[in-house]
Amino acid sequence: MRRLLATALLLAAMGAAAQDRRVEVPPPPPLEPVPQAPAAPGAPAAHPEEPVVVIPAGKDDKVEEFTQGGNRVVKVTPPGGRPYYLYDSSGYGDWVRRESLDSGVRVPMWPIFTFD
Repeated sequence: MRRLLATALLLAAMGAAAQDRRVEVPPPPPLEPVPQAPAAPGAPAAHPEEPVVVIPAGKDDKVEEFTQGGNRVVKVTPPGGRPYYLYDSSGYGDWVRRESLDSGVRVPMWPIFTFD
């Protein structure tokens, strides 16, 4: 018991002695302004004078535009061909081509109970 008390007093004395020491800390260097970040890819152009490039669909293609899940979708059906979809998921005009609106994500399904 005496050893425990002596150890506790020694640790308390060491903690008090450590608090008495003062260390000079130099002031931090002055802060500099952060440079302007570059524009995100696909973001609208910062300069309205820049020309906008529009690639039209073929003259015989059937083009339908609608909204799915809050995102713009364009369905293009070429004559005699399979339709494909242009999907704008970011809202900035970054169109992604998909052969169908199916995202390919499948919910796992396990049998819970079977009747044999």
